[in-house]
Amino acid sequence: MSTRLLLLEDDPAIARTVAYALERDGLQVTHCLLVQDARQQMQRHPFDVLVLDVGLPDGSGLDLLRDVRHGQAAAALRLRQATPVLMLSARGEELDRVLGLELGADDYLAKPFSPRELAARVKALLRRASMPAPAPAAVPATPLVDDEAGQRITLHGQALPLTRREYRLLSHLLRGAGRIHSRDALLAAAWGDDSESTDRTVDTHIKTLRAKLREVDASREYISTHRGMGYCFDL
Repeated sequence: MSTRLLLLEDDPAIARTVAYALERDGLQVTHCLLVQDARQQMQRHPFDVLVLDVGLPDGSGLDLLRDVRHGQAAAALRLRQATPVLMLSARGEELDRVLGLELGADDYLAKPFSPRELAARVKALLRRASMPAPAPAAVPATPLVDDEAGQRITLHGQALPLTRREYRLLSHLLRGAGRIHSRDALLAAAWGDDSESTDRTVDTHIKTLRAKLREVDASREYISTHRGMGYCFDL
């Protein structure tokens, strides 16, 4: 099946030139002069990509863009919310560009423009839309959540009463969960490279951390000791 493109443009001369360039690339172009006509076409047929002008006699392509990116409206218009949208504007004003992008436009082209450039941008949008979404990175399951902005860590939803050093120490262990961290590395992470603290300081803070973790969850030990090597946060 050919790729279907909806072109919303109230200037017939521009529309003919654009449609010719797009159809040469194998796209099936449906041209509408008014926003209302475009809505009706979108309710009748699904489209793979939209090219919408901003200034139109009965409204703005931005209004249609807003509907496209709204869940219920997109369903009524037989569109996927991720349908690529390229906006056109004769004004080329920054406000139009910013508003269009904030509403979810994928690209923006100011008039006057080259039909060949428009066709190239449309093809680029279609290529990106056809690419499979990257698989989400596997995140080790852990009941601890590190709120870096708030400088706090919760266990099973309960905030741990950590000192500043304890937070830095546990946060470092969490980021490298499953790896063994030497005392020197933990000392640098929590106290800084210039600290005069010793390995015993790390041991003491690990002991305190274990006690605080145990108060919330006594069913397991989260931090294991590897003799002669250091400590590890166990997944």
